[in-house]
Amino acid sequence: MDKIKLNTLHGEVAERIRDIINQGVLAPGTRVPEKQLCEQFGVSRTPLREALKVLAFEGFVELLPNRGARVAKLTKATLRNTFEVMQNLEALAGELAGARVTEEELTNIEALHYQMLSHYKSGNMQEYLLANQQIHEAMVVASQNDVLIDVYKNLNHRVRRVRFTAELSNDYWSRAVGDHEAMIEALRARDGQALGAILRRHLRDKVEISALEDMAE
Repeated sequence: MDKIKLNTLHGEVAERIRDIINQGVLAPGTRVPEKQLCEQFGVSRTPLREALKVLAFEGFVELLPNRGARVAKLTKATLRNTFEVMQNLEALAGELAGARVTEEELTNIEALHYQMLSHYKSGNMQEYLLANQQIHEAMVVASQNDVLIDVYKNLNHRVRRVRFTAELSNDYWSRAVGDHEAMIEALRARDGQALGAILRRHLRDKVEISALEDMAE
């Protein structure tokens, strides 16, 4: 991993730490190795600790008085509560995107969709989940509502480590792909109401929630 330039804001340090938490390099409940990360990123303790404050606000880490920080555990209750909010955020994003999506954004989302289908057909779940994540995020951006996008990003950061890494059953995987086909059709038709309803149902799926809860505390 490349070292971070000295003039980079602590936000980039926070992003790097988010990534290694989402990738499972730092497991829930483990201490954040400040000295090691400072050496790895090529930064001093000051931007690192500012980054940890940001991550604590986002729910990624817990600050320990005079003892640094540790990676926060994602509880079943937190996961379920977060998804209840995200269902409605993505549904609203879909409604807005139906009216506001640009041709360029639509083309990009379609390209991601075809990539996702290719990974599904080849059985490459890791790449499928990555494309899936990018599609959901692109649809939110297509809402062109900056407040919604910021709130969504914050919540999505908290659950990304399980939402887009969970093993999916063949039955759920097939239904999820069907949902995505319907999403693309609704977006092409600029039917925001239909897209919003599909997104709400997609995130409310009990199979998905049950699978993700198995990965929480």
